[in-house]
Amino acid sequence: MKPKVFVVQPVMEVGRSALEEIAEVVVFESERMISKPELLHGVRDCDYLWMLGDTPIDDEVMEAAQKLKGIATMALFPNVVDVDAATRRGLPVTVVPHVITKTTCDLTCAIVIGLAWRLVEADRFVRCGRFHQEQSTTFLTTELSGKLVGMIGLGEIGTEIVRRLRAFEMDVIYTKRNRLPAEREQEVGVTWVADRDELLSRADFVVVMTTYNASTHKMIGAREFDLMKPTAFFVNTARGRIVDEPVLIEALREGKIAGAGLDVYWQEPPVGEPSPSPELFDFPNVILTPHIGSATVEAREAMSLAVVDNLRAMIAGDRAPGVVNPEVYGEASAERPDRLG
Repeated sequence: MKPKVFVVQPVMEVGRSALEEIAEVVVFESERMISKPELLHGVRDCDYLWMLGDTPIDDEVMEAAQKLKGIATMALFPNVVDVDAATRRGLPVTVVPHVITKTTCDLTCAIVIGLAWRLVEADRFVRCGRFHQEQSTTFLTTELSGKLVGMIGLGEIGTEIVRRLRAFEMDVIYTKRNRLPAEREQEVGVTWVADRDELLSRADFVVVMTTYNASTHKMIGAREFDLMKPTAFFVNTARGRIVDEPVLIEALREGKIAGAGLDVYWQEPPVGEPSPSPELFDFPNVILTPHIGSATVEAREAMSLAVVDNLRAMIAGDRAPGVVNPEVYGEASAERPDRLG
């Protein structure tokens, strides 16, 4: 008999088909996240678990899955898996390669362009029949050329963002914990700003790309929005809890900033069902996307096939290529990286 793999959300067909060659595949078919009771029911008789998104896999879930032999996540980091609990049970936990650098970058740049050109507002403007005259001052937008982008955090994704924004003749300043070497700054085309307050006060677009951890929790709050120009836009595609969301809403309501673009929100797993603050829906100058930084067909197919590679190795009794707890194979443990954003 083939081993059974329980998949907590629908996945790309190419990945499912590849997995079905070596396993019995049971998928929780819903566009919403699986609930905890449904998850506990689904894992009862599975041999392997395919985890997507931010569905928490804790000790209770592993206890319910008495036959469980491994956990394959379709994630870059094992952010919501209790890896220590898995290790104690001898369960390998795997991640996938970083294949979403350019997709997250493209989405971030799309939001910057969309805010400047008021694309969402423009679409609504036309659909409600308000377009009657060209070259009118009724609907004005913001030119990108010559504008200053302030990057808070500048890793691999941020570097790709800079390359694209520079093509629009935008200037970029950045701040991060560890400054890049001077030759790297010149290569990328960025200027270091040691003081984050200076970056906030100068930038026309503030883009958050820092890692989320205890030190960046609510990094952007009332003080930071007060420093920004009333003509500046705020963009966050990193992690929702870097920003004090109620304070952002108040800044938008009071006109302290010109608008915002968000792909991530305060209320997201593992703390609860994904749900942007409803007050955000009232602002025409805000672009909201449903955490889709990896949601291209190409990226999701590559990620799903990487999960299958890990599961194939586990099923064969081999060392999984994406394992994060090699202790289960009798190897020395490796330092686990922080998740981005």
